[in-house]
Amino acid sequence: MCIRDRRKKAAKDPERQEQFQQVDEKQEEQKILMRAIRDMNIPKFVAEDIPLFNALFSDLFPSEDIPESQNIIIEEAIRNAFQAEKLQLHESMILKVIQLYDSKRTRHGNMLIGSALSGKSTCWKILSKALNSLNEGEQSKYAGVKTVNLNPKSINLNELFGFVDQNTMEWNEGVLSHLMADICKEESARERWMILDGPVDTLWIESLNTVLDDNKVLTLLNGDRISLPPQVGLIFEVDDLSTASPATVSRLSLIHISEPTRQAEISYAVFCLKKKK
Repeated sequence: MCIRDRRKKAAKDPERQEQFQQVDEKQEEQKILMRAIRDMNIPKFVAEDIPLFNALFSDLFPSEDIPESQNIIIEEAIRNAFQAEKLQLHESMILKVIQLYDSKRTRHGNMLIGSALSGKSTCWKILSKALNSLNEGEQSKYAGVKTVNLNPKSINLNELFGFVDQNTMEWNEGVLSHLMADICKEESARERWMILDGPVDTLWIESLNTVLDDNKVLTLLNGDRISLPPQVGLIFEVDDLSTASPATVSRLSLIHISEPTRQAEISYAVFCLKKKK
């Protein structure tokens, strides 16, 4: 007896109908769990490790066919943003933008990892442009985005977080703390992203551990505390994680952008040609 016939027969029997509903709910719950495991781990891997992960995933769940997550509205807005910036529509790059969108919905701290010209800056810029365009049409569903940029290695640690002048005993506010306080004080529904574009090392990022965990609070040397509202998030742009500590990495959602160097060079050349037209 096929499943369709069983369902027709179960429709006449309330007890059997309830059993089928319970089975469907369990199967749907299992698929949601499996999709979450896959979608939250795939972005962390470099391109060479993804086939290995897919093979292991298929071995663990051989009878399950999990479809790809689809958000047609977001994907269309991303494609339009690429075209508006006169960029090539690489499916791999579109996927990375979607992965960043999904990661930002689960964590307020995200890290884009990749070499120069791999598309780290393009990834968050396209996403912010796509969300801003959607916000113009559906403000109640999609929030706009405001970004602030900072290279944390361009200044020293005191200038970054602030310090007390030992001669005058006056508090001197840091650049990062000032920018973070500004975007946290803003009262609006739009999202505010702080982009930290520079190498990660323990000299400065360890001070952000309490910001990246569930506390979401930055405590300064003068005792001031800056709490992050739900609309504020951090995005890091780094080449690698060679100097990052496990304590910091475990608090972040990672997205590897490991496009081959040759492909990146070709994309950049085409971009320059289109900009001249």
